[in-house]
Amino acid sequence: MSQNEFQLSRRGVIAAGTVGVAATALPAEAATPPLQDRAMTPTMPVTLKVNGRTSRLDLDTRTTLLDALREHWKLTGTKKGCDHGQCGACTVLVDGRRINSCLTLAVMHDGDEITTIEGLGKPDDLHPMQAAFIKHDGYQCGYCTPGQICSAVAVLDEIKRGVPSHVQADITAGASPTAVEMRERMSGNICRCGAYSNIIDAMSEVAGTKA
Repeated sequence: MSQNEFQLSRRGVIAAGTVGVAATALPAEAATPPLQDRAMTPTMPVTLKVNGRTSRLDLDTRTTLLDALREHWKLTGTKKGCDHGQCGACTVLVDGRRINSCLTLAVMHDGDEITTIEGLGKPDDLHPMQAAFIKHDGYQCGYCTPGQICSAVAVLDEIKRGVPSHVQADITAGASPTAVEMRERMSGNICRCGAYSNIIDAMSEVAGTKA
């Protein structure tokens, strides 16, 4: 593999959650359940704006947002890890705020704007946080990386908006993007490879606080 091919492969991991794939296609009508199954399954129409494109599907009311994104919208960058809201691998942005998509039903987000890792950037046009993760090796196996990046983007926005955290001595004074502050806010995103220090380095660069 040439150096250029290697760099493109790394960018593919960061941009789409899988090497060389930038999954942006929205679901076809064929993705809806067969007629005989739909007759026995309670469904509701759901309209979501996913990564800037709007689509409508009739979904089983029990479908989580995570499963809707992966199985119906075919956006597989968002990962299913624990499926209990404990690992953060499924983190996406809903109307600009991060959530664990495995803990919420798709029908609860009718009309909401969803941003997944595929919507943040593409291999040839990376989001600054994606580029910083590559530069600082903020990942190893890459499985948790899409959730880590989505959460990192949201964390810096939370700090900018003055959302308080547990480690602030004075919640009226506002927060700063220090390493301690970012570690606390990122504590819900687990990396079993242990790339935490590099993740903080990447976030610090984007925040403009890295020495």
